[in-house]
Parts: sequence; C-alpha cells; structure tokens
Amino acid sequence: VCTHRVRSCSSIRSVKSKYVCVFDKSALKFSHQQRLLRTSAVSCGQIVQFKLSDIGEGITEVTIKEWYIKEGDSVSQFDSICEVQSDKASVTISSRYDGIIRKLHYSIDEIAFVGKPLVDIEIDASKGVASEEDVVETPPMSHEEHTHQEIKGHKTLATPAVRRLAMENNIKLSEVVGTGKDNRILKEDILNYLAKQTGAILPPSPKAEIIPPLPKSQTVPKDKARKIPVPVSRPIMFSGEDKTEPVTGFQKAMVKIMRAALNIPHFGYCDEIDLTQLVHLREELKPLAEIRGVKLSFMPFFIKAASLGLLQYPILNASLDENCQNVTYKASHNIGVAMDTEQGLIVPNVKNVQVCSVFDIAAELNRLQSLGSAGQLGTSDLTGGTFTLSNIGTIGGTYAKPVILPPEVAIGALGKIQALPRFNGKGEVIKAQVMNVSWSADHRVIDGATMARFSNLWKSYVENPASMLLDLK
Repeated sequence: VCTHRVRSCSSIRSVKSKYVCVFDKSALKFSHQQRLLRTSAVSCGQIVQFKLSDIGEGITEVTIKEWYIKEGDSVSQFDSICEVQSDKASVTISSRYDGIIRKLHYSIDEIAFVGKPLVDIEIDASKGVASEEDVVETPPMSHEEHTHQEIKGHKTLATPAVRRLAMENNIKLSEVVGTGKDNRILKEDILNYLAKQTGAILPPSPKAEIIPPLPKSQTVPKDKARKIPVPVSRPIMFSGEDKTEPVTGFQKAMVKIMRAALNIPHFGYCDEIDLTQLVHLREELKPLAEIRGVKLSFMPFFIKAASLGLLQYPILNASLDENCQNVTYKASHNIGVAMDTEQGLIVPNVKNVQVCSVFDIAAELNRLQSLGSAGQLGTSDLTGGTFTLSNIGTIGGTYAKPVILPPEVAIGALGKIQALPRFNGKGEVIKAQVMNVSWSADHRVIDGATMARFSNLWKSYVENPASMLLDLK
C-alpha cells in the first residue's frame, strides 16, 4: 500500500490521486465486509494549534514570506514549515510535532503575530505527543524556551542559527558538547566538532564555502570602460490610482532606527584617500584568493584597517546608554557593512574582526553577501554590530553623510575610486587612485580631534597597506 497514511474505517473513503496504490487481492482479508482502507483525509487524531513563538529581539510580528508545506501534507519534528521576515532578519520556523497539516492561518505576505496560531496540525492522540497546554490558548514562549529541542530524551539548548549550521553539515546536536551557559551549544562548538571529524583547522566563525576557482579569461583589459548607469528593467504600470502599502520588514526597522538616530548630534569629517598602492596590491592578491575560492574586494582591507584603528581609539567602538550616563567599550570589533538588497538596506556585521585576517574577512563577506542577496541572513548576522562602514561608492557618489546606527557611536561612508591627477613628492603630476571617505560620530562622547586622529590612522593603513603587517595579530 503506497498511501502516505492508512487507517481502518467503517466507511469507504476516496484515496487522493497523488498516491498510487497497488494491492495484492490475495493479501487483502477483512473480518468485516464494510471494513476497508482509507487515507487520513478525515481527522481521527487531535488537532493542535502550533503557535508562533517568541523569536527574540523584542519582535512581536512577522511577515509570512514562504510556506514550505500545504494543507494535507505530513510533517515531522524539526521539518521546516515556513519562512518569516521580521524587521531584523529572515527566520525559518520548524515543526514541533509529527502529524498532518490541517490549516494554514495566514497567506503569503500577511502579518503573523507572536503567540497566535500559525498552523493547525493533526497528531496521533494515542501517542500522547501533545499536552493540554498545546491544544488550548497559551502565552507565547520566551526566547530561552524557544531554543530548547527535545533530542533523544534530553533537552539541548541552541539558537536557530546554530541549528541551521548543524543541519547544513548533517550534525546531530545530541552528539555535540555545548560550552555555553547551561550547556548551550555555540557556533564554535559546531565548528570544533567538524574539525574533529575532518581533521581540519577551522576559523572561529563560519566562512564561505571553498569553491573551485573561476576560469580566467585570456585577455583582461587593464583600463575598463566607464560604467554607464542602466535603468532598472521593471514593468511600468499606470493604474491612475494611488496605492497604499504597509511599512514592513527591513523598511520598518529603518523607520525605528532612524527615529532614534535623530536624537544623536552628528559630527561630520571628510578626507581624501590615495589608494594607488592598495589597488596594485589587490590586483596581485586577487588570483591567490580566487584559487582559495574567495572573491577579494577592497572592503576587507578597509574593515581590517578600521579594526586596527579601533584598537588605538576604543571610544569609537563603544555604545552609549539611553540616559547618556554610561559608555560601554566593546571588546569585539563587530564591523557592519551596509548592503543594498531587494529587501531594502541591511547591515550585517563581520564578527571579531580584531582576530581575523584579511582573507578571513573576505570569506565572511562573501558569505554575508550571498545570504543577503537571497534574503536569508539570520538574526545573529544582523545584530551585535559595534562599528559600521557603508560602501556607497559601489553604486556611485563621491561624498555621503552617513547616519549613525544606534547604539553605535560612529560610522564611515566610502565613495567611489577615481583615477585623478595628483602631485607626487617631486611636484610631478601623476595618475592616482583617489577615494573620499566621510565619517559621522556621536558628538556627545566623541570630539572632532579624536575622529580626525582615527581617520588619519585609518588613512595611513589603507594608503600604505604593507604597514598593516606590523600590527596584525
């Protein structure tokens, strides 16, 4: 019998056309003439309302972006049910039950609220999987409770990002020893487990997957043609009527953050950077990075130089409380990178830059850019930033006035790189690769002299990239 789930019944029920059934007549014997086989189209189990749990970060509502199941499908524990979009990140919701989906409470792009039913699942009442608390209305779970998983009879603490990392590498969390608080499994625990299994030495954070190098073209012109802006190819519809849409997702997060940013007195500082040496160095290192499966841009150098500067000026890697009474100096350099995506402006951050090499940063940027383009960045990638760089020059523009992302106290905006005439030390006109940088700082805790000194140090690193070797850890 090839039906998905078969039960005995006292009445004849039709079998869904998507199941192909083959019967051996000699094998079918019934103790009652009317006792035939049917699928579970008629509910014989217990209906459980699977509620949207608290996913942390103070999120109370999310937008349904994609359903991975439909009514009538069977699911098992930890199977993905849907993907939701909050104002901070995309999150995949997984099932806590084995059963059959009976009802989807929301359609695509509808708003779902924490603590409200997401789907109805029919479970086998005889197994006693669902408790009475699951059937009746219950308050939403706390973020701590949401990270619990029942695995082989014992609870395992792990965040959704860690669970996804384990799933991608086919690792059972029950086999991993957690080193966090209350034996919580951290990303480092997953990576250390992988290292023991493969014998590899892995970095402290997950990096981009190493892929074969891209085929090199035989002739690459050194002087690239000037890029001409191309209009975005989108169908233009003239309806003649006004259209109103709700502010959701990352756009809603931008409203909240910029409202808080208006309370910060911004101090601006701009300078011109000669990247001629860095341009030559990157051209030499690009093929080596490609062999190792990583695309090397200028951004990893800018990020590492910023981290070296933050070691000398830690006030720029700090946060100020709401009452402006305490300044917290951050130990980690989690440097955010503003990205323009179809979902809007997002700012994921590279964790612990102070202990990363330029190659490590490039690999992590590749990973974040891939996930950002696919709209799959997790909450851990988008939170915890301590300092931000915005590379507006990739789109165009020479100067910008960046807005600080609270609770950070400083941000930098990088303009486009241009070939311009400049004078060298001998008074001769030469061709230089020039970029402009614009800094914004919280003037309540950072004075102009500190911002200028940091900028000068950062400038010295990127203008003379070899000098970074002296301070690399």
